[in-house]
Amino acid sequence: MGKLQRTRGATTEREIANYLSEQLGTVVQRKLGQARDSGEDISVPPFRIEVKRRKGFAGMKFMEQCETGAGEDEIPIAIVRVDGDRRPVVMIRLDQFVSMMRDVIIVENNNDKQ
Repeated sequence: MGKLQRTRGATTEREIANYLSEQLGTVVQRKLGQARDSGEDISVPPFRIEVKRRKGFAGMKFMEQCETGAGEDEIPIAIVRVDGDRRPVVMIRLDQFVSMMRDVIIVENNNDKQ
């Protein structure tokens, strides 16, 4: 991987970490050395987050198709299963996912206090 790709990736990881920090009200930082350690890019327990940036991604067509028909109070979700893989992947927009993250984090924090 070239310097430009590494820089673009690191910039995107910082953007996502900053967004999560703002939205969750806690400091979220990208993990340095994660590529070397085969780890995630960002950790917000219990979430392990891998961040990727691409010029294009075929899955976006699936997401856009779902969003086109979604009502204002609906959450569009695309689920993709690759042949040979028994565990489908779920796609959801980051802002909607963060709302769900908040709910999980609140429950986790409440359970820790008990």
